Amino acid sequence: MEQYNVTGMSCAACQARVEKAVSEVPGVENCAVSLLTNSMGVEGTADAADIIKAVEQAGYGASLKSNLSSADSGLGTTVDGFTPNYDNELKDLETPVIKKRLVASLVLLLPLMYVSMGHTMWNWKLPGFLDGNPVGIGITQLILAMLVMVINQKFFTSGFRGLIHRAPNMDTLVALGSAASYLYSVYGLYEMTLAQLAGDSTRVHQWHHDLYFESAAMILTLITVGKLLESISKGRTTNALKELMKLTPKTAILIKDGIEKVVPIQQVKIKDQFVVKAGDNIPVDGVVIDGDGAVNESALTGESIPVDKTVGDTVSAATINESGYMVCEATRVGKDTTLAQIIQMVSDAAATKAPIAKVADKVSGVFVPVVIVIAIITLIIWLLVGQPFGYALARAISVLVISCPCALGLATPVAIMVGNGMGAKHGIMFKTAVSLEQTGKVQIVALDKTGTITKGEPKVLGAFQGDDVDDVDLLQAAFALENKSNHPLAKAIVEYCYELGLEPNEAEQFENLSGSGLKAVLDGKKIYGGNLEFITSYINVPEKDISLADKLSENGETPLFFASEDRFLGIISVADVIKDDSPEAIKQLKNMGIHVVMLTGDNDKTARAIAEDAGVDEVVAGVKPDGKEAIIRELQKHGKVAMVGDGINDAPALTKADMGIAIGAGTDVAIDAADVVLMKSRLTDVAAAIRLSRATLKNIHENLFWAFFYNVIGIPLAAGAYIHAFGWTLNPMFGAAAMSLSSFCVVTNALRLNLIDIYNIRKDRKIKASIETNELLSKDLSSDSDSIDGNKRFVDGIIVGKKEDISTMEITVKGMMCQHCEAHVKEALEKIPGVEEATANHDASLVTLKTSADISEAELKAAVEAAGYEYAGIK
Repeated sequence: MEQYNVTGMSCAACQARVEKAVSEVPGVENCAVSLLTNSMGVEGTADAADIIKAVEQAGYGASLKSNLSSADSGLGTTVDGFTPNYDNELKDLETPVIKKRLVASLVLLLPLMYVSMGHTMWNWKLPGFLDGNPVGIGITQLILAMLVMVINQKFFTSGFRGLIHRAPNMDTLVALGSAASYLYSVYGLYEMTLAQLAGDSTRVHQWHHDLYFESAAMILTLITVGKLLESISKGRTTNALKELMKLTPKTAILIKDGIEKVVPIQQVKIKDQFVVKAGDNIPVDGVVIDGDGAVNESALTGESIPVDKTVGDTVSAATINESGYMVCEATRVGKDTTLAQIIQMVSDAAATKAPIAKVADKVSGVFVPVVIVIAIITLIIWLLVGQPFGYALARAISVLVISCPCALGLATPVAIMVGNGMGAKHGIMFKTAVSLEQTGKVQIVALDKTGTITKGEPKVLGAFQGDDVDDVDLLQAAFALENKSNHPLAKAIVEYCYELGLEPNEAEQFENLSGSGLKAVLDGKKIYGGNLEFITSYINVPEKDISLADKLSENGETPLFFASEDRFLGIISVADVIKDDSPEAIKQLKNMGIHVVMLTGDNDKTARAIAEDAGVDEVVAGVKPDGKEAIIRELQKHGKVAMVGDGINDAPALTKADMGIAIGAGTDVAIDAADVVLMKSRLTDVAAAIRLSRATLKNIHENLFWAFFYNVIGIPLAAGAYIHAFGWTLNPMFGAAAMSLSSFCVVTNALRLNLIDIYNIRKDRKIKASIETNELLSKDLSSDSDSIDGNKRFVDGIIVGKKEDISTMEITVKGMMCQHCEAHVKEALEKIPGVEEATANHDASLVTLKTSADISEAELKAAVEAAGYEYAGIK
């Protein structure tokens, strides 16, 4: 998306005019104009010069925005190492100008009101040369009002330019109202002068009370007051983005030839080594190559608790090293840093348009011409019923100045900007206005298991020593064996032992037996570790321990057996544990009326155990990496679906879902494919994102209601439609005051979003949906009709093969020790053309294959051995 600055826009009608003009340029695929930020986002192949020309022909100005990735603008690229310079981004240049205009207008308006109304209504004294001189009073008003009009000439230049280009805007209404008041008053002053020369005091008195010079000036001044309030409030809506921009570091400490040197951030390049001392901001994204520190990442994630960093850990620009000393190597600079991408994301979201804004845009496009027609009709009707021209003109002017298309134009973008800012503050990044609007409408949330519901890394859940075995003996044997292995389960046991304060004893004659298990010599005795089959080949395992292992497996845990040459030592249970916040997050989603589905490649037993602990409504087990997209497609038959994932294999499903939500700690591919990115990798942020979206949408509805309601009530009031029923009339000055406050009210209401607590569950409401709490997939697909890829159906939420279409075979595979081993074998076999599904059971050393074509045994053997396991034939 290419972004442009647009000048000269004053209301929603201007916005609609620019959008229409640019959309007609050949090569423009999509155009979104933001009145809030006076910017425009354009997608397509159209040349920038053609786009700018179209805007200028429409009567406005345009220029290419300082792109975050533009090297020419000095904002940096990955190649040269430049870093974005945000000093001038979103700088408020409008408010100071409006403030000066307002002060000058007030200085002139006060004496004008004193002369025009103070003397007439309250008999305030006038200077001697004006006392008893109506024509002199009129000339004084004419001069003061003219000066106010000159100061506020922007309304006239913009308004009449819009008329010339057949695109009238809010400024046109203001200019017409003020100019009509002034010109009628000039005519009245002329008639009054003639009457005074003729000695007709009655006509002089009559015309003296028909002068509207103060109205002409007051209209402009009050509208300027509204513009100032609106400008200040609009500035506050971008505070979150401004705060992010202020975080950009200015310097870095590089190590050059062993010497530390402070350099501007623009000079940092990929693979440069930089130093981060205690209290320093980290200048660019990198990886720690020496030292350690405690890094406060609240600027990016909203989480204030420092994160410990050591060699091999990644660090991000704009985070703060609270303690320690680190030497890091730059991996991302300039526009590629996490901070720059967040800023770009928020900026792009502001440049896009929410679907709900289209209604307001359509109304805004015809609003001003319709109001002008209503004003003319009002004037004619009052003249036809016999009212004086001055009275009829006052009603028409009131119609012009009370009408406010700005409130319509601002109703959606201000709420979107504030909502995006709130999300960014809490580490929830909405990529577009559409994603912010639509996230709150989801009815089904599909959660990837590994890394989303669970931590994605195995942990020791328990150690169960054998009869007459000390727990330390079990752990020391396991520690000595696993310390020499690089298996994920081995790492979990090693970390567990270190946490207990144990130190590893040196094992000798270590052997890793084709993944089946490990054996070594410790203190002169042979020790063994592995699955049940491996251990029973060396020593008998008591029945009670085998039963214990079965129960652990039913709970989704992996039991690892350990023995010495003369006795069984015990079992250590390992599993991929559920994140601490996952059950609470899923509970919150269900309380919001959302159906929660868990997708996993695990076997039925493990999947059901985790699903029960997490509290999901439905589980789909045995899902192939490329099968998630098909499941999302089926879920979409029941409602709007959000997919939450973090892996490369989640990208197709994230793209297919109505709303893709990526866990921030996941892969770049998943983040690129998603519509919403959770920087904190916390599942409760899914509920928070939905909560924020709903609050933003509610705020937009309130704004649109106010904008429409204000005009529906205000225009008839200004036209005098309520005079006979209630006796209500509206002075043009009060109409201008109402118009000036309408936009301010809309923007102020949007700012209330800053006050909401997106983690507060007390106000959660269940959405109205036709989704029942029982399982969607099993209910819809339990028949034998084709579904997903034509070869599968769902039973109780578990994916299984259709017997009439699928052949089943079993093969023996030795060396599998855990669920991770099962996953490796499963992945390897499912890559073979014709293998629809592979279900591995490490306890039985068995793999069940469901095939749709003939598979040679050579292919099976090659796939198993390539994965590092032993193929033992077809069963």
